[in-house]
Formats: sequence, structure tokens, C-alpha cells
Amino acid sequence: MTAPTSAHLDKNESPHPGPGKGLHPFPAAVAALSGLLTLVAGTWCLLWPDGFAQLVGFDYSEHFLHDAGAFQVGLGFGLLLALLWRDPVAVTLAAFLLTNTVHAVNHAVDLDLGGHAVDGWLLGALSVLLAAALWHRLRALGFVVGPVRSATTATWAPFVEQKTVLLTTYRRDGTPVPTPVSIAVDGDRAVVRSFEKAGKTRRLRRNPAVQVTPSTTRGTPTGPAVDAYARRLDGAEAKQAARLLRRKYPLLHTVLVPLSHRVGRAKTGPTVHFELRR
Repeated sequence: MTAPTSAHLDKNESPHPGPGKGLHPFPAAVAALSGLLTLVAGTWCLLWPDGFAQLVGFDYSEHFLHDAGAFQVGLGFGLLLALLWRDPVAVTLAAFLLTNTVHAVNHAVDLDLGGHAVDGWLLGALSVLLAAALWHRLRALGFVVGPVRSATTATWAPFVEQKTVLLTTYRRDGTPVPTPVSIAVDGDRAVVRSFEKAGKTRRLRRNPAVQVTPSTTRGTPTGPAVDAYARRLDGAEAKQAARLLRRKYPLLHTVLVPLSHRVGRAKTGPTVHFELRR
């Protein structure tokens, strides 16, 4: 049986469970809207319980409304997170951790309103267990929480769920310069991101040859290297590369990296993307 080529893959298809596989815009929009509304309602219950009680006609009980807010915040957060993370166990653990932690805080803060200190301690202990379980699950996922595309060649298969790689570029005299970067695989290629004034961007303009090595976040190699060539992407191709990275790294490449590039734009120049092929 031959591996599917990129021509056989739907533009949203992913071999791994997650929001990228067969998610129609309608349920995605309903989940996003429901999550936002539920998150707002929960926050309202927590911060302004009297106003919420008047709006919905509840008999006012501040501690009850605080607890209701905790569960609404957790539910709303879970709905939104499910649109970004591909693993249902991680989503459920994260949502329940938030719910339980807010619930524990309520019992500690509302001791004179119906909260119980013992319940607060028990709930706090449960949050510690949930946090440990979530950390264990994220480690098992290699801290890659977003949906990923499949590789159609053996070259890029080891990098599909790899979080960080060492991208080695070469100076004029041939000296290798390894740099830890994020990577996203798409069929028979991979994409990476840099910025205009980065040293590796200048080196790639002179010499497109690169070496790609699986590594830890700090750049310690964890597997064999592969040789490839980099091609700078522009226009629609660059936007597609950015989407691939955002989907695989929802927080890192949707918020943190773009923000750092924007803040330092005068010094670093605009964000640039490269395609890697053998």
C-alpha cells in the first residue's frame, strides 16, 4: 500500500484527531460562540453575582452563584480549547483543572457565605493531581497540542509531531550554525519561520542548504539529522506556512512569536517563512 500523496489529502485533512480533521465551519462557529458566551456568563457570576441573579431571576445566594460561575468558566474554556487542541484527554483535564481550581478558591474565599475549609483543601489537592495528570499527558504529546499534517515521505515522518528542531545553516566559510526552531510538516515538505534580519535568514540567502535535526527545546539533538534545501516563501505560500505553524502551535505561533516579532519589528524586520525539501 502506497502512502497518500498531497494531492489525495483534503486541505483540512489530518491523520491525527483534532480540530483540523473534518471540522465544518458551522459546528466550529457554534462551539466558539457558545464557549465565549458561557465564559462571559461564568465570569459575571464570579465577579458580579448580584447583577447576574437579578438578570436571570435567581434567588440570591452569593456562594451558589460563585460555584455556578466556576463551572460555567470551565465549560466555556473547554469549548474554546477544543477548537485549538487535538487531544480530548488534554482538553478535558485542562478544562476540569480550571473549573476545580476556581471552585477551590470559592470555598476558601466564601467561608462566611457557605464555603467549607475542608472542601477547599480537598478540591485544592484534586487540582494538584489534575495539574500533574495534564503535565504528564502534554509530555506524552511532546507538548505539540495542535493538529498536525501527515508526511508523505520517510524524510519528514519523524518530524510530524516534533516540537523543536535544530536548523543548521552555513556561514560563508562553511561553518555550521545550528538554531532551535519550530517546524510543521505538510506532505513532502516542512516549513519554518524566522525574521528578516536574523542571521539564519541572511545565511539562507547565500546558501539554501540546511540540516534539520530533532532536538529538545534548548537545542540538544535527539535524533538523526536530514539534509534539505530551503526556499523562501512569499504571498499565499507564506500565509499557508503561517497557518500550518499556528495550527500545530496554537499559543506559541498564534500569540507569542508573532507578538515578539511585532514588538521588535524595527530591530528584527518582518516575519519570513521557508519551505524545506530534500
